[in-house]
Amino acid sequence: MTTSGKPKVAVVGIAGGWSSERLLDALQERTGFRCLVDMAQVRCDLATGRAYFGEVDLTALDGLVIKKVGVEYSPELLDRLELLRFIASQGPRIFSPPASIIAMLDRLSCTVTLVAGGIPMPPTVVTESVEQAARAVERMGRSVLKPLYSTKARGMLVVEPGPGLREQIADYRDAGHPMIYLQQMLALPGQDLGVVFLGGKYLATYARVANGESWNTTHRAGGRYQEYEPSQEIKDLAHKAQALFNLDFTCVDVAETEQGPVVFEVSAFGGFRGLKEGCGLDAAQNYADYICRELAS
Repeated sequence: MTTSGKPKVAVVGIAGGWSSERLLDALQERTGFRCLVDMAQVRCDLATGRAYFGEVDLTALDGLVIKKVGVEYSPELLDRLELLRFIASQGPRIFSPPASIIAMLDRLSCTVTLVAGGIPMPPTVVTESVEQAARAVERMGRSVLKPLYSTKARGMLVVEPGPGLREQIADYRDAGHPMIYLQQMLALPGQDLGVVFLGGKYLATYARVANGESWNTTHRAGGRYQEYEPSQEIKDLAHKAQALFNLDFTCVDVAETEQGPVVFEVSAFGGFRGLKEGCGLDAAQNYADYICRELAS
């Protein structure tokens, strides 16, 4: 803690990014300190135990909060998270812990943790075999091919039984998806839910409502956010799912089906815009308050 009694907390994010800038503003209001860290410009000196962003010694800060470690999800982000794990080992508290995010950045890793934790998910098949993937589609019906690293439905492809199925899957694999992750497309009520937690406690829920022209509900596909009051069953399920990952701020993607609620994934980065536009709730303000309380305790 600084001599002024106010913590110095940097934001790991994207310059000009909507949520990164809101979190920067909220923390500056409370601490008087403002620093946005671009991980591409960080230098870690493992011999001295120091890490720098420009002239800022990140290991001398009270904390860092991870909003974004890169513009796009990719395996390269794992290396940036390892640098943040090193920084955390030198003293600063990082929100959420880099080790927790590493364990969930890969869609398959997140899925395995959820399934092992007893969380209901859509029927899912993972294989490197085009033939086995095709057989799974023929058994499950209309399905979605999902990249292991993506957000907001980027790179996803809907496939169904019929002529050309194997060629579609082979083309998808050859386009950079050697591990084929396949999920049955469920009948949904035109929306899915973002159930948000702060410090492991329920904060709010918003619905992503499809525009009727796309199979997915994402904002980039024309979906819109609106406030939603979930059942206690959904809150309990989402709480159980997020508790598997030890995150300070997280959003659990939940869908309601005829067989009951299922979880698609748990995110360490999402939720800010959905809470603001859907619920009128400023997640950055809430998160900044939480960070300051945690560092003062």
